Amino acid sequence: MRALPRRVEFEDIIGWSLRVGVLISAALIIFGLALIFYNHGAGTFKLGELIAAHSPVNTSMLPVSYVNASNLANLNGLAFILLGLIVLMATPVLRVAIGIAQFAHERNWLYTFITLVVFMNLMLAIFVIPALVAK
Repeated sequence: MRALPRRVEFEDIIGWSLRVGVLISAALIIFGLALIFYNHGAGTFKLGELIAAHSPVNTSMLPVSYVNASNLANLNGLAFILLGLIVLMATPVLRVAIGIAQFAHERNWLYTFITLVVFMNLMLAIFVIPALVAK
């Protein structure tokens, strides 16, 4: 007799998404580092500028738009590192989004609402507040 396939639970999806997100992020960051060392820099930045203890190059001077098709196609190491950091930050946000779906599926409306509020706070903190502070 054939065994019935196991039903996938939300906890499985959450665990899988967190593991995959971290692995993709790590792979992108390691690939970006390898590109920087192979090319002796990234874009207009020389390797010495990037690895200096008091390097002026940091995420506050690189806008998110630095991760674009052109920089990725040109194998710009900084673009891959920044993309890896974006994936790393998006991973727990994805977990919260899956939590919304989980609580809605369970018809637990209180926790659905609370998780929606948490998700909206994350979106404000990631997208709106930095734009307001930058002005």
